[in-house]
Amino acid sequence: MSKILPGESQGQDEGSRPRKWGLWATGIIGGSLVVLYSIATPFVAPALRKHCLPFVPATPKQIDNVLSALNGRSGCLVDIGSGDGRIVIAAAKVGFKAVGYELNPWLVWYSRYHAWKAGVHHNAKFYVSDLWKVNFSQFTNVVIFGVPQMMLQLEDKLGKELRPEAKVVVCRFPFPHWKPSHSTGEGIDTVWGYNSESFRMNGKMSEL
Repeated sequence: MSKILPGESQGQDEGSRPRKWGLWATGIIGGSLVVLYSIATPFVAPALRKHCLPFVPATPKQIDNVLSALNGRSGCLVDIGSGDGRIVIAAAKVGFKAVGYELNPWLVWYSRYHAWKAGVHHNAKFYVSDLWKVNFSQFTNVVIFGVPQMMLQLEDKLGKELRPEAKVVVCRFPFPHWKPSHSTGEGIDTVWGYNSESFRMNGKMSEL
């Protein structure tokens, strides 16, 4: 019978340790990559679309200007591309029934949490949705942080769907054809307000 010399089993244990650490390291790195991919994909995927709303948080001044542009109004409000929910939550705090549509599910869950934390979750709702698949005719107040590449198409969509009593407040980039009834703020904090005269103008232009 062969004998196991003292220290022989110890050498085997020491040799297996690097392999075990290698397996652990591989598992940790692989798991981390999966988590990072699942988090990053909702942020990257919208950017691969032809028209997208990149997430750029609204500044406190922009929020103040939006609320100022909506002063005296009430009813249902929608934020198209609601991001982290700041506009929707601020609108709910001053009495609006506010809804946000956002393509990124992580931002939607983040917004829902902060609406609950702020105590306005009953009046601030968030949904994961592509804005081009939503009909906005039910809303009388519309807020949009747009990008130049999509404003013409969005102008046409809203012009066909919104009711005469609706008002649109646009941040950062105005519509190419609509004439604003007023503007508030300066520089990047400027917001433009559009009433039904702009919608009728758009409808007439679409018929030509």
